[in-house]
Amino acid sequence: MSAPKKSVVVFDYGFGNVRSAERAVARAGASVRITRDLETALAADGLLVPGVGAFAACMAGLRAARGDWAVERRLAGGRPVLGICVGMQILFARGVEHGVESEGLAEWPGTVGPLEAEVVPHMGWNTVDAAEGSRLFAGLGAEERYYFVHSYAVHDFTLPPSGSAAVVPPKVSWSTHGRPFVAAVENGPLWATQFHPEKSGDAGAHLLTNWIETL
Repeated sequence: MSAPKKSVVVFDYGFGNVRSAERAVARAGASVRITRDLETALAADGLLVPGVGAFAACMAGLRAARGDWAVERRLAGGRPVLGICVGMQILFARGVEHGVESEGLAEWPGTVGPLEAEVVPHMGWNTVDAAEGSRLFAGLGAEERYYFVHSYAVHDFTLPPSGSAAVVPPKVSWSTHGRPFVAAVENGPLWATQFHPEKSGDAGAHLLTNWIETL
């Protein structure tokens, strides 16, 4: 008798291609539901938070749907959350767009700012320098390419000293467009990617399968 599929909720707060995410997660082997119902989001094995558009608008939409509360509650209980694209960016402390600063969820310190490159947006396929020991990129070679569409990114990921040897630092993976930027983070139950795994073909499907296997 086969084990039941893991359940994943794609949180629908109005900012993200939820249908593409739903199809990709289902392809990767999970049972998927698109909803903004908070009880369902809390009960699922995994919560996926997509995001497209502007940082401030995404944060406003997430707060209006109380998605910020759902993310915080899940993480407080060690329950997995995956952020994608702007869904990753809003996990940082702040975002700066057109000179206007907006507060993020502050799960990680750092500022999301404009890409420092000759060509913006960064649109298309690019490689990722995966962190050593990454579970997200396990089984994926350095030559694999992932699909990016963004004009903003985190260029510096520096955590304050924890003062405890028991605290495991996040695994941070990088990509480069103009200069290096954060492409993915694995931090306990909280994982995130700047690129779109749901648009990244077989490599993206493999990556989502890696996440689902941890649920």
